[in-house]
Order: sequence, then structure tokens, then C-alpha cells
Amino acid sequence: MRNLLFYAFTVLIWGSTWIAITFQLGNMDPMASVALRFCLASLLLLIFCIFTRIRMRFSRQEHMAMALQGFFLFGLNYWFIYLSELHITSGLAAVLFSTIVLMNVINAALFLGNRIRFEAVWATILGLTGIVLVFQPELEGFHLSDSGLKGALFCLAGTWLASIGNILSARNQKKSLPIIQTNAFGMGYGGIMMVLFSIVLGKSLIPPFTFSYMSSLFYLAVFGSILAFGCYLSLVGSIGPEKAAYATLLFPIVALGFSTFLEGYQWSLSAAGGVGLILAGNFLMMKKKQTPEKEQKTDTPLTLPASVKKQAA
Repeated sequence: MRNLLFYAFTVLIWGSTWIAITFQLGNMDPMASVALRFCLASLLLLIFCIFTRIRMRFSRQEHMAMALQGFFLFGLNYWFIYLSELHITSGLAAVLFSTIVLMNVINAALFLGNRIRFEAVWATILGLTGIVLVFQPELEGFHLSDSGLKGALFCLAGTWLASIGNILSARNQKKSLPIIQTNAFGMGYGGIMMVLFSIVLGKSLIPPFTFSYMSSLFYLAVFGSILAFGCYLSLVGSIGPEKAAYATLLFPIVALGFSTFLEGYQWSLSAAGGVGLILAGNFLMMKKKQTPEKEQKTDTPLTLPASVKKQAA
């Protein structure tokens, strides 16, 4: 039940952040916007940690692990995603970012030693096919011009960085680093890195004090960063980066739901079919593996590993 709630919160919140990001584009340099977003999120999380008196002392090695996660997951990847949306539509960016499902399957096998499940491969194929059908108009309108190609490459680079960040988070959780504190410090490290890059490249860090920009900044910091990342990375640790990443295929569907009511988006037959494929892939990805009867029936009692007992509790 806990994982289901976290999954739902992640999909609903991140499905709406695509719209919130558009309120920041053109008002301030993307790098500076990312810096402000995660510095604010880190500050609020650190204040929460201090007031709740949870553990805040960590070794230098643990801080290094948090910083590495922050650089990949709360810094560089978002900068590339923001840059991509200056050159391509948000729909195309959503399609390209959805490849994180495949990237997580591969990276989890390479860096965590996870076995590639047959169901996960088929679920990924169904999901990505569904995403292509949903955003078919955007794909048909895409041309390999200098600007379009640049945007696509930015988006794929940001997606790969986010995937590595997912793997680092899974590894940190295996080493018993708590999610809240890791996010608090990691977002701070990622935000500070973006601040330094902005200063070196001469980008202004003074935001436009308009209602649209400041409200979107607050929403992205509190809901899109603190709450959504807290839920999502909890899923990465509990159900694995492969299954957790499948939520990214549902973000665009939620975004289109908002667009239907706010912008008059017209659904097509291919889009509806694409949604069906995504949901089918989601069911296949989340389906629990059945234990064969021959393995269940045994004369000698089985002793469950400690990790399984802990999950069952």
C-alpha cells in the first residue's frame, strides 16, 4: 500500500511539473533556474531535518556519496533537460526522457548486478511504443535541424545522467543512507554546483520577481523536488530502479490530462491506444513473479533471508 501511494504521488506531481517548467523558460537562464530550485529545496529540507532532530552527522565518505548523487540527479541532468526544452517541444522531451526505463534496466544490470527480467524488457517495449503513439504528432513534426538535433541530444544526455543518479541512489540506500538527509544534502550539493557554474559562465542568479516565476519555483522546489523525489527514491530502494522508472511513462499521460482541461488538448485514436499500451506495460512491470508449485512444496522447512523477512514485516 505504501509503495502504491508513493507511486501515485510521484506520477501525479511529476506529471504536472512539465507545465510548471514552462513558466520558467525564457524568464531566466535554465542553469540558474535549476540552481535556485534545488538550493531552495535543500534549504527547506535541512530546516525540516534540524527541527525534527533526525541524524545529521555523516562521514566524509558518506557526504561524497551524497554529493555524487546530487551532481547527477539534482544538477547536471536537470540543466540538460531545461536546455532541451529550448529547442524541442515538451512532448518530444517527454518521449525521449521515457527512455530512462530502458537505461535503468541496463544500468541496474551493469552497476548493481541486477538480473534483466524478461517481463521488464517486454514492459519497456510496450511502454515506449505507447509513448511514441501518444506523441505521434510531435514526432512527425520533428526535423533534424541543428536546433532540433541539439535539443534531442541534450534531452538524451540529461536522461542518461538521471539514470546514473537513480543507480547511485539505490546504492546509497543499500549502504543505509537515509533518503531525507541524503536528498537534503544531495540537493544542496547539486544546487551549489549549478550556482558555481552560473557564476563562472556569467549567468544572473537574480530571479524575476513575477508571480508566475516565483510560484512555479516554489512548486518545483517543494512538490517537484522535496515530495516527489522523496517518494520516487523510496520506490527506487524498495522495488528497484527498473520498476520505479516505469512511472516516467505515466508522467506524460498526466501532463496531457492537465492539458486537456487547461489547453484544450484533443485526444486521437492513436493517443488512446498508446495509453492502453503504457498501462499494459505498467501492469506487466509491476506484476509479481509467481513461485512455481514445485519450489513451494518441500519436506524441509525453508529459512527466509533476513531481507525478505524485513520486507514481509
